[in-house]
Amino acid sequence: MSTGEFNQLLLKNTEFLKPFAVTLTRDNETAKDLLQETMYRALANQDKYNVGTNIKAWLYTIMRNIFINNYRRKAKQNTIFDNTPNDFLLDHNQSAIANKAETTLSYKDIQAAIHNLPHIFRNPFMLYFEGYKYHEIAAMLKEPLGTIKSRIHFARKLLKEQISRF
Repeated sequence: MSTGEFNQLLLKNTEFLKPFAVTLTRDNETAKDLLQETMYRALANQDKYNVGTNIKAWLYTIMRNIFINNYRRKAKQNTIFDNTPNDFLLDHNQSAIANKAETTLSYKDIQAAIHNLPHIFRNPFMLYFEGYKYHEIAAMLKEPLGTIKSRIHFARKLLKEQISRF
């Protein structure tokens, strides 16, 4: 297809694009800009158009993609980044909320509850609490992985019961 034939085909289908542009943008001036950008991209990508395919669908796709890209670009531009070096000003009006769990339980009470766990639960729980993974604990204690997981689960359950008593 020659350039002249392609240009005539574009001009015939321009009228169908105007209402679609207005629907997308909801503003006549922005719709005109979108239509102009669509025509520019269609002309610039003439070699990508396959002769015999639906040119309206091709143009609608170009217009929709331009609209979506512009929308995303505007959304990124509206993001506000605060690079304030003085963090005191950011948190100035915020106050700390007292944690009742910390005030009613002391560290010694928690340690005592852990110490009162049966030995079979205490060892895997302490290793897990120190940051070891389940499979590492299983290897250290030479126990199956499922056994270690259930012992840690029961240790948590027992601790929860003991601590709720305080």
